[in-house]
Amino acid sequence: MSFSDSDSSHGGDYKNFRQVSRERLLYEMLQSTKAKDSKATWKVLIMDKFTVKIMSYSCKMADITDEGVSLVEDLYKRRQPLPSMDAIYFIEPSKENVVMFLSDMSGRIPLYRKAYVFFSSPIPKELVSYIKNDTSVIPRIGALSEMNLEYFAIDSQGFVTDHEMALGDLFGENAEKSRKYNDCIYTMATRISTAFASLREFPFVRYRAAKSLDASTVTTLHDLVPTKLAAAVWNCISKYKSTIPDFPQKETCELLIVDRSIDQIAPIIHEWTYDAMCHDLLNMDGNKYVYEIPSKTGSAPEKKEVLLEDHDPVWLELRHAHIADASERLHDKMTNFVSKNKAAQLHQSSRDGSEISTRDLQKMVQALPQYSDQIEKLSLHVEIAGKINKLIRDTALRDIGQLEQDLVFGDAGAKEVINFLRTKQDVSPENKLRLLMIYAAVCPEKFEGDKGVKLMQLAKLSPDDMNAVNNMRYLGGLATKKTSGGSNFSLKFDARKKNNAARKDRDEEETWALSRFYPMIEELIKKLSKGELPQNEYPCMNDPSPTVHGTSQTASVRTTQSQPANSVRSRRTATWARPHSSDDGYSSDSVLRHASSDFKKMGQRIFIFIIGGATRSELRVVHKLTSKLKREIVLGSSSLDDPPQFITKLKLLTAQELSVDNLRI
Repeated sequence: MSFSDSDSSHGGDYKNFRQVSRERLLYEMLQSTKAKDSKATWKVLIMDKFTVKIMSYSCKMADITDEGVSLVEDLYKRRQPLPSMDAIYFIEPSKENVVMFLSDMSGRIPLYRKAYVFFSSPIPKELVSYIKNDTSVIPRIGALSEMNLEYFAIDSQGFVTDHEMALGDLFGENAEKSRKYNDCIYTMATRISTAFASLREFPFVRYRAAKSLDASTVTTLHDLVPTKLAAAVWNCISKYKSTIPDFPQKETCELLIVDRSIDQIAPIIHEWTYDAMCHDLLNMDGNKYVYEIPSKTGSAPEKKEVLLEDHDPVWLELRHAHIADASERLHDKMTNFVSKNKAAQLHQSSRDGSEISTRDLQKMVQALPQYSDQIEKLSLHVEIAGKINKLIRDTALRDIGQLEQDLVFGDAGAKEVINFLRTKQDVSPENKLRLLMIYAAVCPEKFEGDKGVKLMQLAKLSPDDMNAVNNMRYLGGLATKKTSGGSNFSLKFDARKKNNAARKDRDEEETWALSRFYPMIEELIKKLSKGELPQNEYPCMNDPSPTVHGTSQTASVRTTQSQPANSVRSRRTATWARPHSSDDGYSSDSVLRHASSDFKKMGQRIFIFIIGGATRSELRVVHKLTSKLKREIVLGSSSLDDPPQFITKLKLLTAQELSVDNLRI
């Protein structure tokens, strides 16, 4: 019986974050069980409810089957004995899971011939002893390993730790008095650390420091969450230096841990890119989009499900594009497709009533399978973009979006908000709520006393929605007390309070309307990459005694945004997407072929972890900056939230009678 971490990653080429995760699961775990002494060709893979999600985010069923797995089972469901087959267990190292595993493999006739056990994170010593004490099971164990892979790889450069309720557990009313507070930080730290174990990376661990204390401010445990998480991550990763073979002994990358206090606007504002609008406006179930196709028999339309994921080259190319840009590109693709595809031309001419020769028909039939697949992909996205554009028109979303961005950039204030609420009576309650939440984040002083109540009454917000606005104070969004230097909200917005601007415009001109807004992590990542993050605001755990590099307390990470920055939503596509100019209408598959070509000459990785939920705009930023900075940026978070989810979670911060069932996740 061996007890070790699995070997280093498979292959020599540079692989992105999700590729490394996938190959560790397939090669280090599944393939490693193909031992010479194993008489069984096919194996059973047994997982718990958490590890099955880890696997599904990184691997397809076909990948698993290719590695000799014929059956995937749930650890907690009654299973058929297969004593002639070997079993692979990929499970969390919990007492309940270990008890289930031992009950499978103990006794005179175990369920399986041999068991290869892989734990998703480090197993406590007492559980190892518990396993060793069962002498009937020991000879039946082929491997006992710590995979150290306990996160969901939701994107080629993104992961979540599956803490959907972290916002409430860590920042809610009286959260620090609950046992969930420490449990959440400990589990989150363990899972973040396994990302570094997977990549064999040892990071400099930096974090948003708690606000400096003075006579009129009190540091709450809410404010200490990034500090506590950074310490817990550092503790976990430090142990890897002695427990994981070939783990680096010196720093190889950078990790920055922040929370939602650095940017409360990004999870609420309307983001105008294709990916964000799909998830914000279309009521999707995760990445699943349901649409109707005409029935071939003439009966009722059939419902079809499709996953909007990286394996779809059209999605991969367009997801970070502005919705107007995506719509234009789709139109161009359709036009080019028809002009360059013979079968499509023939199909079109047949609809026009033109005569087609038998030879032409034969050619059309021969080309049809490929044509059908390509036209189906394009048609799907044309339909989705059309539906989004219709919703934008029907809900007057452009007017709302314009006011949102004007507020953020200091070009609008109370007068414009009040005028909008009085004249736009047909705006949905949800959009009014989002507008007021943005206004509360930009101008917290406007919500002191009964001023905020009057605004919310003018908007006709329900008590539940008012709760969401008021609960922003738990994220640093509303000041409960003025300090001598202004509001205690100064961490969020710097000294440029004269026009209440929460963002500074770029020097670069934007091609598309409503594309001024950018998430604050863009500035933080750039400064981290240049070594310009103020040490007193973002100290490093690796330093024995962090020092202040002569930066004044008022110097904010946000005050030096005058650096020329690329447009967040410019028409130019990122270098990992195929060139717009060479578009032939349907060869977006080249995006998949070249997706990782730019990774071959990369600098050190940068990781940024956001406690309390990340947004799709922030995921887009890490892709953009990876190309710009020539360093792979990986975004981690407790969850990935679209605006409706985030707002529901905000309401839960004080509404204890509500439950997780209210979340539309």
